[in-house]
Amino acid sequence: MLNLLFTSSCSAAFEWQNDHPYYTEGEYTVYLNGEQVRKGNTNVFSLFGLSPDTQYTVTSDRLDGELVFSTGSEPCALSVRDFGAVGDGVTEDTVAIQTAINCLPRGARLVFEKGTYLTAPLCLKSHITLELREGAVLLGSTDKTKYPKIPGELPDLNGVQTVHFGTWEGNAVMMHQALVFAEYAEDITIVGPGRVDGNAQNAGWWIDVKSYPIGRPRLLFFNRCDGIRVHGITAENSASWQLHPYFSRNVDFIDLDIRAPKDSPNTDAIDPEACDIVNIIGCRFSVGDDCIAIKSGKIDIGRRFRTPANRHTIRNCLMQFGHGAVTLGSEMAGGVTNLTVNRCVFRQTDRGLRIKTRRGRGKDAVIDGVVFENLKMEGVITPIVINMWYNCCDPDRNSEYVWSRECLPVDERTPYLGSFTFKNMVCEDCEAAACYIDGLPERPIDSVTVENVSFTYSENARPAKPAMREFMEEFLRVGMYFDNVRALTVRGVRVEGASGDSLIAKNVGSVVEEKNEFN
Repeated sequence: MLNLLFTSSCSAAFEWQNDHPYYTEGEYTVYLNGEQVRKGNTNVFSLFGLSPDTQYTVTSDRLDGELVFSTGSEPCALSVRDFGAVGDGVTEDTVAIQTAINCLPRGARLVFEKGTYLTAPLCLKSHITLELREGAVLLGSTDKTKYPKIPGELPDLNGVQTVHFGTWEGNAVMMHQALVFAEYAEDITIVGPGRVDGNAQNAGWWIDVKSYPIGRPRLLFFNRCDGIRVHGITAENSASWQLHPYFSRNVDFIDLDIRAPKDSPNTDAIDPEACDIVNIIGCRFSVGDDCIAIKSGKIDIGRRFRTPANRHTIRNCLMQFGHGAVTLGSEMAGGVTNLTVNRCVFRQTDRGLRIKTRRGRGKDAVIDGVVFENLKMEGVITPIVINMWYNCCDPDRNSEYVWSRECLPVDERTPYLGSFTFKNMVCEDCEAAACYIDGLPERPIDSVTVENVSFTYSENARPAKPAMREFMEEFLRVGMYFDNVRALTVRGVRVEGASGDSLIAKNVGSVVEEKNEFN
């Protein structure tokens, strides 16, 4: 079955329904109104250059029958060149592009034809579409002085509240404006197949990163927005996080290609922070940090706003070379709830699932309702890591309060981890461990289910630390490691080639083992 996943006035995305992670079983051919338009082998594919308010028919050699859909309507489409943009990669087009955005009627589309549009940061407004056509590039300026400083928060002159703007790693602090930027806006669409290139490698943003007094620019940043749709573009070479929706809702990232060099610092691909209803579907990641990092602020933000990252879906994505494929935290003091990760491929990431929390994240730092299903992991050093002893970021990270293995009192600083389910997964060529799950003695992880999952190890496995915590020793071909878990279910699991016991359960309240195969 083929489903319509997304439409704009000029593009559409589709998703094959099957049980295969990311790739289809064999190649398929797609026809649009009877004309062949593409061949592919991925579960998600897109069509661009469509006409608005038009009905189309899609057929395929893999599809019984046909799929009929219509593109969205719009009042008009305008070329950015008609506002003076040159697109030669040398002339700065900032004023022309921003003028065009400012002038767009409600619901209109701004078209970037083939060319390289050198620009400083741009501010978007509500109810518009940007279309980057084939060969179109938004290229970030290398002049750092052209990236305005956005305050973290300002006092309301009426004396009622503070107004929140900038952020860096979970705190309301000053930051540089993102290349593509929107705050307190709604109904914004950005469609490909063009590129947004932060050009950070030529601007020096990746050099001596700890010396910057304020947060480096993101590539795309959306603060307190509703109805954000990004479809088909390539996003690359951001100064820091590439796509960062912040306290936003109804956010769709569809069929994106997000990339940065493996050694580029803090170039997370997508970091939804304190957002509600986020769909990340059909995307490809190859970056220098986490592929997806789901966040909800540090302790001050978590306590003030009590806004969890909620109802996130990650499906049919390919994640390569990042530190973690899907990471939760460490800035998660507002909590993370109702996360589903399905039909994805993780390839040569350090970890598959990576949960980072610790004492001090607070009582609102609740992670619950996490489901990973139908996944393929290839060459992931440790496929599953849940770590309640994370020792990075924040002045207290190396304190005895964080690392002490004693059972400390539960108070307002103590985080909570609820239920985690891992089903129908194949994990090949692990190195450090099959999984490393380590809760707090005073608040063990509530429940972990591992069902119909296989783990094998690389012949060339090297010792590595599966988690970042004080006094963490290196592991090599360790089996499934659990410590401080209330209820553990291991059913239909195969572990082949572990050095030592395939299942290590310490301080686990109850263990259910059924139909496992440990070699």
